[in-house]
Amino acid sequence: MEEQLKELLRETVDSGLYQIILSNPREKDKAFKIKIRPVMVKGEVLFQETVYEGTKVFHNNRNSKTMINRLEESIIGDFKQCEVEHKKFKAVILVSKKGKITINKKRIDDAGTESEADRKMQMAHNRAKKYILSEKIPVPFLVDLGVQTKDGRIVNARYDKFKQINRFLEFIEDILPTLSKETTVHIIDFGCGKSYLTFAMYYYLHDLKGYDVEITGLDLKEDVISHCNNLSRKYGYDKLHFIKGDIAEYDGQDHVDMVVTLHACDTATDYALAKAVSWGAKVILSVPCCQHEVNKQIHNEELSALLKYGIIKERISALFTDAVRANILEAKGYETSILEFIDMEHTPKNLLIRAVKKADSNEQRQQEARQKVDGVIEFLHIDPTLKRLV
Repeated sequence: MEEQLKELLRETVDSGLYQIILSNPREKDKAFKIKIRPVMVKGEVLFQETVYEGTKVFHNNRNSKTMINRLEESIIGDFKQCEVEHKKFKAVILVSKKGKITINKKRIDDAGTESEADRKMQMAHNRAKKYILSEKIPVPFLVDLGVQTKDGRIVNARYDKFKQINRFLEFIEDILPTLSKETTVHIIDFGCGKSYLTFAMYYYLHDLKGYDVEITGLDLKEDVISHCNNLSRKYGYDKLHFIKGDIAEYDGQDHVDMVVTLHACDTATDYALAKAVSWGAKVILSVPCCQHEVNKQIHNEELSALLKYGIIKERISALFTDAVRANILEAKGYETSILEFIDMEHTPKNLLIRAVKKADSNEQRQQEARQKVDGVIEFLHIDPTLKRLV
């Protein structure tokens, strides 16, 4: 059967591949999922491996020979299930506890109709990507928000919004092992606005993944809050509520599992992060914007040759702001990453701070993180709001 596996992998890892998903790991403390898809890099077909390990995500590009060897090792040694989608066939590979391999392969009747040029264009533009929300299945809130038509097609002018929603759900997917299915998961979305992503989060977690979630969206605009509550009632989302309020003054809950804050302006992000820390939230997803505070404060003679240019100072200050925030969260016991996220207006890309509460509290490690961030703050001569709040 191992020889059949090798033959299948040789047939699979070529330009006709759509994706491979390895899941159901043998050991819980290693990667819990691996995705593989073809990509075009400088005219060469490579295979991108995305490894999901705990709260971290790693990417590697490999040629076909290396990827075949990698897959064989992973299937036999690390995972119990492998799903293959190829333009010519679909296959499921199962490995028992005793190592017995079962292969179920089904050919696709209309295979081979796609030209090689189309395949290359598809890879180059990443059209082979499988979105979490399907392009063909209508979702009520996406239809009402003008992203989908009633038959499930994506409105051309709203395709960037559709990609943004799916990108956000990928971040949610990455942290699913942190959330419990045994109790209600409490989530707050600070500065929810029109709530595209809030509705997507509820639909994904509740309807698709079966979590018992209770989500509160907070925003200052009364008309937006009223509209979102009407939609929530229309869809029967009983545990999705929207309220008017200010982030800094909000005290409506004493237990929150996840805090989301997307484009809360300037120090409003700091107040949202401070609330999350005070609740001991398991997960924080934050896309800051308008980082003015550090831009006004930053002063350092060694950096003066850089900071004398206004636009450079503005961009450096924004990056420093988010880096300091991430390090402060590290000092409070979180494992943090800074990732790229599609901007709300689909112009420049933005940064997303993802913080996951560590299960083991290591005071020495946190103390070291505090000392390092204090050193940066002193070096830049800044007084960030988040540092004062926590």
